[in-house]
Amino acid sequence: MPLNDCVNYLFTYTQKAVHRYFAEKLSVCDVTPVQYAVLACLWDKDCLLPSQIAQCLHSDASNITGLLDRMESKDLVKRVPNPEDRRALHITLTPRGRALREPLLTQVSAAHHEVLAILTEEEQAMILPTLAKLLNALSNQSE
Repeated sequence: MPLNDCVNYLFTYTQKAVHRYFAEKLSVCDVTPVQYAVLACLWDKDCLLPSQIAQCLHSDASNITGLLDRMESKDLVKRVPNPEDRRALHITLTPRGRALREPLLTQVSAAHHEVLAILTEEEQAMILPTLAKLLNALSNQSE
C-alpha cells in the first residue's frame, strides 16, 4: 500500500503538522501544546493529583512528573501537600497559570479555526465527529 493511502501515515503526519501549528501559536505565551492541555484540565478543576492530570491527558502517569517540573519552573503550576495524605501532592494553578487562560484560549481558538478553514464547511462539520468516533472505537477496542 502506498504511504499516502495508509491511514496511519496520514494521521501521524497530519497530527505532527497540526501540533507544530498549535505550538507556534501557543509560543507567544511561552506554553507548549501539552502544557496548554494541563492548564485546561486545571481550569476545569483546580487542585488535581498528577494521576488525575495523566488521566485527563490520556497519558501515562510516568510522563507527568517531568512535564509538571517544567511547568512549575515556568510558574504555571505549583505542587501543594494533600491535607488528607502527606505523601501525595496536589497540582494547582499559580496566578500566572490562571492569568493565561484567556490569552491561551484566544490562541487555541484562532489556530483551531485557521486549521479547519482549509476544509469546506461540509468537511468541517464531519471531521471532529469522525475523529471522535475513530478515537472512541479504537480506545474501547484496546481495553
